[in-house]
Amino acid sequence: MKIYKIAVIAGDGIGPDVVAEGIKTLDCVADSDGGFRFEYTYFPWGCEYYLREGRMMPEDGLEILKDFDAIFLGAVGYPGVPDHISLRELLLKIRKGFDQYVNVRPVRLLKGAPCPLKNVNREDINMIFIRENSEGEYSGEGGWYNEGTPEEYVHQTGVFTRKGCERIMTYAFELAKKKGWSVTSVSKGNALNYSMVFWDKIFHETAARYPDIPAHEYLVDAAACHMVQDPGRFQVVVTSNLFGDILTDLGAAIAGGMGLAAGANVNPEGAFPSMFEPIHGSAPDIAGQGKANPMAAIWSASQLLDHLGYEEYGAQMIESIQDTLMEGKELTAEMGGCATTSQTGDAVCRHLARRLGG
Repeated sequence: MKIYKIAVIAGDGIGPDVVAEGIKTLDCVADSDGGFRFEYTYFPWGCEYYLREGRMMPEDGLEILKDFDAIFLGAVGYPGVPDHISLRELLLKIRKGFDQYVNVRPVRLLKGAPCPLKNVNREDINMIFIRENSEGEYSGEGGWYNEGTPEEYVHQTGVFTRKGCERIMTYAFELAKKKGWSVTSVSKGNALNYSMVFWDKIFHETAARYPDIPAHEYLVDAAACHMVQDPGRFQVVVTSNLFGDILTDLGAAIAGGMGLAAGANVNPEGAFPSMFEPIHGSAPDIAGQGKANPMAAIWSASQLLDHLGYEEYGAQMIESIQDTLMEGKELTAEMGGCATTSQTGDAVCRHLARRLGG
């Protein structure tokens, strides 16, 4: 029997609540298949760890994680720990340290999910954001000078390399080729006269290598407008670290809310483990109360299955989320119901077991 070693960093706030339901669905799939199982190792890293130890993870944390098959992350953030510390010293450290340069965020309106847009067909909201995940605006380059004086100033530098741009754009075009979709690049070349002009140049070069795939370009402000007014024009979207972060939150808003927003941080070459996470916050005000919507974490678990080569199981997990939404009986308050986090997870597992013949 194949055993997959999964590192679990449940994190802060509702992280442990929703991760438990993702693990529940992973085990449901493994029990149905019988040919593999998951072995979980839990790490208590995050903001509470920081408040005790003065750091978000141990100094040798990456060394500890490097031999796992995947990492399952819950949520990061807690009052008393500045967001730039919680983000940069755990999440970004893992993304950059393990060269997880592809961030995959689906924006898809499932049956039964609420949508604030009028006069839009459900099928029109079905896109995949391929966000550059290792450099760009989140590279951490910059400085703080003359602090506390009238001449105080800072500078924040985005770092864009040819290698980084080429590989993320190639990934996007290869995905579009597999799905028969178009590729849209989102940038801001009219204002960012070095970084985004460079990005646009490499996008043109990459598109030229895929002449059969429709390629489009939008400035980020125009893209935000079109996502609301005409979401059907987007299929595979490739963009930089910052723009991808912002636009996928907008995508979550039009596709059912943050409780349905999943993300994968992928090292495509497999040199390091990839990491899977719901992209919502830690919501410490409702932690441990059974109020959190676990569907984003379950969707992230489906991405983990995809990454391990079980795409059919991943697809069935998404269908089971959809079944639960359509049935409408065991939804959390965010989705208009009164079920607990665990009850919603149980409902997804029940539909999943039925689909898998269990």
